[in-house]
Amino acid sequence: MRFFYQPRDRRGNPLPPVRERLAAFRYIPPFLRMVWATKPSYGVGIVVLRTINAFLPLAMLWVGKLIIDGVVANVGAANPDWTLLAQYIGLELGLALVSDILGRLTSLLESLLGDLFSNEMSVRLMKHASTLDLQHFEDPEFFDKMQRARRQTMGRIALMSQTLTMGQQSLTLLSLLTALVAFNPWLLLILVVAILPSFLGETAYAGIAYSFMFQWTPQRRELDYYRWVASEVEPAKEIKLFGLSDHFIGKYSDLADEYVQENRRVATHRAATGGVLTSLSTLAYYGAVATIVYEAVIGAITIGSLTFLMGTFQRSRGLISSILMTIARAYEQGLQLKDLFDFLAVRPQIKNVENPLRLPDPVRSGFVFDDVGFQYPDADGWAVRHVSFEILPGERVALVGENGAGKTTLVKLLTRLYEPTEGRILLDGVDLAEYDLFELRQAIGVIFQDFFRYDLTARENIAVGRIERREDTDRIVDSAEKSMAADVIEHLDQKYDQMLGRRFEGGANLSGGEWQKIALGRAYMRDAQLLVLDEPTAALDARAEHQVFQRFTELTQGKMAVLISHRFSTVRMADRIVVLDEGRVLEDGSHEELLDLDGRYAELFNLQAEGYR
Repeated sequence: MRFFYQPRDRRGNPLPPVRERLAAFRYIPPFLRMVWATKPSYGVGIVVLRTINAFLPLAMLWVGKLIIDGVVANVGAANPDWTLLAQYIGLELGLALVSDILGRLTSLLESLLGDLFSNEMSVRLMKHASTLDLQHFEDPEFFDKMQRARRQTMGRIALMSQTLTMGQQSLTLLSLLTALVAFNPWLLLILVVAILPSFLGETAYAGIAYSFMFQWTPQRRELDYYRWVASEVEPAKEIKLFGLSDHFIGKYSDLADEYVQENRRVATHRAATGGVLTSLSTLAYYGAVATIVYEAVIGAITIGSLTFLMGTFQRSRGLISSILMTIARAYEQGLQLKDLFDFLAVRPQIKNVENPLRLPDPVRSGFVFDDVGFQYPDADGWAVRHVSFEILPGERVALVGENGAGKTTLVKLLTRLYEPTEGRILLDGVDLAEYDLFELRQAIGVIFQDFFRYDLTARENIAVGRIERREDTDRIVDSAEKSMAADVIEHLDQKYDQMLGRRFEGGANLSGGEWQKIALGRAYMRDAQLLVLDEPTAALDARAEHQVFQRFTELTQGKMAVLISHRFSTVRMADRIVVLDEGRVLEDGSHEELLDLDGRYAELFNLQAEGYR
């Protein structure tokens, strides 16, 4: 029978042993430096207060010894020395009050520092996430890492308090151990024996607890998803219509039960092992008590010294236990800090080169896809390959193809959300990677089919297209009018100041088509050199769609535009149409040219036209 529980993953394989993760301690010093840098003046105040408070317990124990010895000396005396006893009691009272005041001031400063650090760390995590590539957010392993970093950072401020407490306790312990050794050096050895077993047990299970948490990160994310699906407004219609509540509740319940069962196994082993080791510590402690009592009985020490040693030994035992448990917890939190620093160590692959070029304004010769290929990470096949075509200044180009043909992937490559796996994309004859990334994205306005619905005001929902101009009311109104969102906003109670969405109180919920007009307003707000609309009218009725594209045609005169749509009534408005099939360019030409070619485009156009006859 194994003394310590060996955790295993869901396939039954043993998890890595604790000793392989001892390097996690190295993350604690840089973490503490991050906390200290948040507000150094608070840090100095905390250290000073704790240092003073560290030596008060020994002083209080010694005054207690003096009080007891004074009481014994005055028992039966004709004239008890009440003044001396009152002075001792007053001194101990003063020390207790000072200790309490220092403790409260320390807690206040640590609470304030903790709040500042938590806020600063949340901002840092968000800023770092904003620098990472799109493909990171499409990777489940990255999501697990980011979730652990987010969840653990908020609780890691306790590590600072624990470390400072351990420092204070170490100073207190040093003063108490000095007193113990002065009376009887053997008490120090007994003290170590009384603490060591439980420390070893706690240290071992600290690693097991982290292994368990790490192992269940994907499943906890799965539990969060089932909880969200079963209780949020977005999926509520389908959940009710399809009767899916029991299905998702069942999946949540099954997975949660599995978690509880595994956690029960760990907790049971921990409780049983802890009970045995604590019993050994208790036996050693009472061996020390017996030694102290024996010396008092034979007259080697006074009653006051007996009380002082008992109190000192008990306090030392508690401090050593606390320090060692803090070390064990610091080890566990060091393991968790590794997730935080691992996340912060992730670096984007798509970034500016040294001395990037300024983006041409206006663009002179346009964009060129030169034998471009892209393969998603861990994918066997190519999303697009050997793609070559151009977008000339002032030209409107439509990308056509069945789902999965690679249309949206090309848009993401054009905006450098992805980098080509092979080939290159040129702008005015220069590789896109040579240009300033921020300027490139500023020059391209994109509205995807799965655009995001921000729980912000109508004004802000349009302003996100050029957020630095969010105070430019004229530009926001003009963009809304161009996208026909102005009519939607006019019917809202608070007009442009109306909160949209149902997440916050007073929010107005819009239809899919109304949201789409708001999203189109963002594209016009951008006033970019290249405007990209990826299925921008999927939620609009036929009349609204026709109006939107008539407006689009008018407003993109003289500008480059890329249009992705399955509706050939709108595609034919483009100057040129690029037909994609399984990630390759199959046909390229105007609407009339492709019909005369009688190829894939003509086939798809006629199939769709047949449905309207």
